[in-house]
Amino acid sequence: MSQAAAEGSPALCRDDPKVIWSWALYDWANSAFTTLVTTFVYATYFTKAMAPNEAAGTAWWSRAVAVSALLTSMLSPVLGAAADRAGARKRFLAFTTSSCVLATMLLAFVAPGTPNGPLIALALYVIGDSSFEIGYVFYNAFLPMIASPARIGRVSGYGWGLGYVGGLLCMGIALVGFVQPQMPWFGLSKEAGFNVRATNLLVAIWYGVFAIPLFLSLPEKRLDNVHLDFGGAFGELYQTFRKIGRYLEILKFLIARLIYNDGLVTVFAFGGIYAAGTFGLTLSEVIVFGVAINTSAGLGAVALGFLDDTIGGKKTIMVTLVVLCAATGMAVWAPTRTWFWVAGMLIGLCVGPNQAASRSLMGRFVPDKHQSEFFGFFNFSGKVTSFCGPILLGTVTAVTGSQRAGVATVLLFFVGGAVLLASVDERKGMEAAKGE
Repeated sequence: MSQAAAEGSPALCRDDPKVIWSWALYDWANSAFTTLVTTFVYATYFTKAMAPNEAAGTAWWSRAVAVSALLTSMLSPVLGAAADRAGARKRFLAFTTSSCVLATMLLAFVAPGTPNGPLIALALYVIGDSSFEIGYVFYNAFLPMIASPARIGRVSGYGWGLGYVGGLLCMGIALVGFVQPQMPWFGLSKEAGFNVRATNLLVAIWYGVFAIPLFLSLPEKRLDNVHLDFGGAFGELYQTFRKIGRYLEILKFLIARLIYNDGLVTVFAFGGIYAAGTFGLTLSEVIVFGVAINTSAGLGAVALGFLDDTIGGKKTIMVTLVVLCAATGMAVWAPTRTWFWVAGMLIGLCVGPNQAASRSLMGRFVPDKHQSEFFGFFNFSGKVTSFCGPILLGTVTAVTGSQRAGVATVLLFFVGGAVLLASVDERKGMEAAKGE
């Protein structure tokens, strides 16, 4: 066993406000990437400007997203175990952060017409997105170190809440200062869409600057005479699988999350498409709808974080899944835009708390010496089958000719996840972590 594994990670400065807010600010920092690059601005720009046509651009982009998800799911547990053995979670996080920031910055300079430009842009996106996602392994692993069990729910909620707000604020700056004005800020040229591509520079600077407090404030016990040992990391994973019965509650929870998280992924991927196709919302109205949902998700993550600390992570997740089922049913049935908006706001209010409570419940379950490794499995459970929901929705929509029927399939993931989650014993999971 490595020295890192033997000593574990010190729970220093628990519930220290400075440490907690420095940690939560990282969510504010990195959410700019997923909001602008992955979802709203650059993804749209790529399909319209970098690819020969929108159909090809959409297909190429979807493949890049799939490659990134595959890399993330495969590498997260291994790199998490390696970080635990080396006592180097913060250094691993610094590397993934730097990789994402650099790849995002370079995206700004890949112009339409560049030889192999689409391939270069997609490669940079895969590097940036996989670095962004894998970084969450090490970032999340700090949660049980900085927050006591009595406050871990609200602290996780602070991070998710700041993330939603930070992403929306950065997007607002990008739209007002870079994308929409006749004269973009800083004298940026609109030739070849450089003003749009320059939003990647904004993201890179935003991410890099607001990530700094975490690296200055979060404690990490430095270990002497340790080095990266990927062979040992695979050995740790093997030992973990051998002792999987000891971590049965974690295993049941991750399988449940694997299912209900597919429902969340599908909601985010198709919410705007459903709004436009079934209820006739224009592009600007879809953007307003997206901003409203993200705002309600951020508020919900912060507010229900206190509920998490009161009734526990499992019960909080169950509450959100029940409401998500009801809200999804309402969205399928909704006869008018008003009812659809009500359903959307309810979904938003529960999406943030669901994600925050899932992270805090995992934080309660992980043993100290395996924090990054187990959060690697947490990442794995969120990515490995994330294509299933969108494929099922698309297939049912195509067969029935009804978007409402397609959206109704999301209920299967929420109900299935809730049924499996009911078998998880939160108390036993916490006791197993303490025993380890």
